[in-house]
Amino acid sequence: MCGFTGFYDAGIKEKDELIDKMGEAIAHRGPDSKGSYTDDYVALGFRRLSIIDLEGGTQPIHSDDGKYVIIFNGEIYNYREIRKELIEKYGMKFNTNSDTEVILKAYEVYKEKTAALLRGMFAFVIYNKETHEMYGARDYFGIKPLYYAQMNGSLLFGSEIKSFLPHPSFKKEVNKDALKMYLIFQYTPTKESMFKGVYKLEPGSYFTYDGSNFKATKYFSFEYKETKRTYEEAVKEIGDTVQESVDYHQISDVEVGSFLSGGVDSSYIASSVKPMKTYSVGFGLDGFDETNIAKKLSKILKMKNERKEISAEEFFKVLPEVQYHSDEPHANLSAVPLYYLSELAAKDVKVVLSGEGADEMFGGYDSYLEAPSAKIYKTIVPFGLRRKIAKAASKKKYFKGQGFLQKNARTVEESYIGQAFIMDNKEADAITAKDFRSTMTYQDVTKPYFDKVKDQDDLHKKMYLDMNVWLPNDILLKADKMTMAHSLELRVPYLDKKVWALASSLKSSYCVQGKHSKRAFRSAALAKIPLEWAKRKKVGFPVPIRVWLREDKYYNQVKEMFEKDFVKEFFNQELLLKWLDAHKNNKVNCQRKIYTIYSFLLWYEQYFVLR
Repeated sequence: MCGFTGFYDAGIKEKDELIDKMGEAIAHRGPDSKGSYTDDYVALGFRRLSIIDLEGGTQPIHSDDGKYVIIFNGEIYNYREIRKELIEKYGMKFNTNSDTEVILKAYEVYKEKTAALLRGMFAFVIYNKETHEMYGARDYFGIKPLYYAQMNGSLLFGSEIKSFLPHPSFKKEVNKDALKMYLIFQYTPTKESMFKGVYKLEPGSYFTYDGSNFKATKYFSFEYKETKRTYEEAVKEIGDTVQESVDYHQISDVEVGSFLSGGVDSSYIASSVKPMKTYSVGFGLDGFDETNIAKKLSKILKMKNERKEISAEEFFKVLPEVQYHSDEPHANLSAVPLYYLSELAAKDVKVVLSGEGADEMFGGYDSYLEAPSAKIYKTIVPFGLRRKIAKAASKKKYFKGQGFLQKNARTVEESYIGQAFIMDNKEADAITAKDFRSTMTYQDVTKPYFDKVKDQDDLHKKMYLDMNVWLPNDILLKADKMTMAHSLELRVPYLDKKVWALASSLKSSYCVQGKHSKRAFRSAALAKIPLEWAKRKKVGFPVPIRVWLREDKYYNQVKEMFEKDFVKEFFNQELLLKWLDAHKNNKVNCQRKIYTIYSFLLWYEQYFVLR
C-alpha cells in the first residue's frame, strides 16, 4: 500500500526536483520510503507503506531488461498463483517476493489483458522506456483511486489530486458543472472531479497513452445473471466464498487488525479473521454509539477492542483536515468518525480489514426494502392511475399521505439516485449563485446506468447504480482517503471478484424479501456470529449533527463561514443563512443541506484560500 504520482511532459527538463515536491504532497500515503524515476519524457514518484516483502518491495521496480518500469498502489491477493504460472509456463525469474514485480512481469506477457488477471485492489502505471508509451489500470470496484489531467501539454496522474498542485502545468479551478451534482449527491458523481480538468479513471478500466493520445478502456463491468440454487446452497456458497476472500486479505508481513461496529458486516469479517485487536468509535449518545455492542462481541470472540468516544468539539475541529485529505468536497458525515477510527488503529497496526461493499452486493440498505403498504398500493392501483392520483395530490395543500402518493407514482429511474439525496434539482439551482447554476440534472448522471439494466427488476437497478456511483465515489473514496491520512492500509474482503461473481448471481429474494435485507448473507454470517449481530439493523456511523447545529457554539462557527465574502461566488448567501437560522430555531431540519454546503466551503478554503 502506498501512493504514487507522476507526469508525462518532454518539455520539462528538470524533473527530479518537481517529482519530489509532488511526492511530498502525498507523503502520508507512504512514510516508510520513497523512490522515483525520470527520463526525458516522464517522471514517476512513489511513496511506500511497507506491507509485503518489507526489504525487496521498494518502488519503482524495473524489468530485468530495463525496458519497463512500474509504480503501483494496492495489494494483489492472487500474486503467488500468477507468479507460479509465469515461472512454470514462461521460465521467468523474480528478484523480489513482491506483488508489484508480479504485475510487471505479467504485463510483459499479457500486455493490456494484465488488469483482468488480478484479484485485489490496485491502481498502477507501467511505462515503456523504449517506445515511451504508458499503460495504467484501476481495480474492478474502484477501491484504489487514480486521477489524471491533461493540461498545457502535460499528462498528470496519481493517487491524489493534491500531488498535482506543485506542477507548473496544473491550472487550479473549480469545476462549475460539478457543484450542482455535489449538492444533490453529497459527493461528485461525475467522471470529472470538482477540480476542472481533473478526471477519475473509472473502476474496471485501463488507459493507454503514447505521448499525445489518452485512451481509457473498460475491462470489467458489473452484470447480473441469476444462477439456479436453493437458498441453503446460496448460504453455504456465501460462507465459503467470504471465508476464502478473508483468508486472501490476510496476506501480509505485518500485523492485521479489524474495524468493528455493531453491525453484521464488520462483525462477520472480524469473526472470520479473529485478529488480535479490533477498533471502534462512537459519540457517547444514545442512538449514536455502538461501541458497547462492538466491545461485547470482541469479548465473546476473545479479541481486544480499542474504543474512542468522539466529542462535538473534536468533530468540528478536524473537518478542515478531513476535507483536505478527501481531495474533493465530501459531505458523508461518517468520514469524520472514520478519520478518528483510522487514527486509533494506526497506533497499533498498518493493516485493517473492514466491511465495505456488503450492502451494495447483497442488498443491505433500507432503500432496497419496500414498505408493505406501498406494495399493496402498487398491486391494487395500476401505474397509470397512480400517476393521475399523484398529479392531483400535488396541486393540493400539504396533507398526510401526499408524499406516499407521489413517491409511489414514480419509477425507480425517476426517483432513485442512491444512498444520499441531499436536495433536488430545483433546490440546488435555488441555492447556487448564478454563475454556478447548471442545466444538468441528477437524471443525467443516473440514466446511463439505468439504461444498462433496463431489463432487471427494481432491486437490481438500485444495486447496480450504487455499485457504479455511490460505492466508488463516496464509500470507497472516504475509506481510502481517511485511512491513508494516517498511513493505514484498509482492506475490504467483500469487494473481491469471486465474491462479486457469487453475489451477482443470487435471486432477488435471497437478497431482499419483505422487511428483511441481506437475507442469505445474514444466514451465512450466523455460522460465525451470534444471532443478535447477524440480524441487527444497519446503522452505519450515525452523527448527531442535527443536535450540534442547534447549539450556539457550532451554529456560530458555521454561520461565521457562511458570512465570508467568497461564499457569494458560489451560493445565494441570504437564502443560505435563512436555512441555518430555520434549523437553529427548530423550524425545519436542514442539517444535511447545511453540512453539505459547509463541507464544500471548508474544502474550497483549504485548496483555494489557505494553500
